[in-house]
Amino acid sequence: MDKEIFTLDFKVRDYECDMQGIVNNSVYQNYLEHARHEYLLAKGIDFAELTRQKINLVVLRAELDYKLPLVSGDEFFVDVRVEQSSRVRFDFVQHIYRKRDNKLMLAAKITGTSLNERGRPFVPDVIANLMDTVAEAED
Repeated sequence: MDKEIFTLDFKVRDYECDMQGIVNNSVYQNYLEHARHEYLLAKGIDFAELTRQKINLVVLRAELDYKLPLVSGDEFFVDVRVEQSSRVRFDFVQHIYRKRDNKLMLAAKITGTSLNERGRPFVPDVIANLMDTVAEAED
């Protein structure tokens, strides 16, 4: 069965482009992060509330494979799903697709963990539950 995948729509703004007329490589990280935060909100997880509870979600590694460039005015969407990568780490697997032709523009894997108030890594239940949902959808 297909995994549940969250998607969020965007449109490239002029100021996100560099001198070559394409989206600056660093801007893609903003797109990915915004999509992750919206995904969490859609699942009832408030990033700011987690922080107030002294649960800090942190990025450990960002792997981005740039396939094709986006340009000003391009409409696109970012997809998000979560996979467990170790006992204390999880991966946000994300893709950016241009809407007009559904071409893959970027593939990313953002590895993260959560730190408790003592700075120790762990996976909180709210994140573990997201991964359970993904695993159940595969059966």
